[in-house]
Amino acid sequence: MNFYDIASTRQSCRSYNADKVVEQEKIDRILQVARLSPSACNGQPYLISVCKGEAAKQVAVAVQGMGMNKFAADAPIMLVISEKPYVKSAALGAKVKGNDYRSIDIGILTAYITAAATECGLDSCILGWFDDEKIRQICHLDAPVRLVITLGYAKDDDKLRPKKRKASEELVQTVGE
Repeated sequence: MNFYDIASTRQSCRSYNADKVVEQEKIDRILQVARLSPSACNGQPYLISVCKGEAAKQVAVAVQGMGMNKFAADAPIMLVISEKPYVKSAALGAKVKGNDYRSIDIGILTAYITAAATECGLDSCILGWFDDEKIRQICHLDAPVRLVITLGYAKDDDKLRPKKRKASEELVQTVGE
């Protein structure tokens, strides 16, 4: 599968097959790819907590506040992405330039994870709605949780949906020659 195929077929899964186990080899592959994602000053200011079994079920409850993300209950794997401190050079750059490099790095990491999951035949969904304090307790974290990514296999009837995207003209400009 080439990258265009990955980008064309990856979608947010909201219908997981709770009975289908995710193979450890696929989780390992995704984590290997995640480790290779670029970050400011190669600092990798994040921690990936891989939640399985009861821990995944507890995290699933923590992402379902106010009726949101009910589908997460069927996802067998929850990847919790939390912050870690900047390396000194990235911290200095962030302060001088006023850029939040850590959030950028976590976004890049998330793109790598979801692309790798698609390459492995898995489905994913990126969640920003969650109870930070509960997830910190479940995962024994002392830093903020930034994202949760559900992983698993979609149900057989969860078909590829047409992508609704802006036209290229709305997203791209050419400057210069």
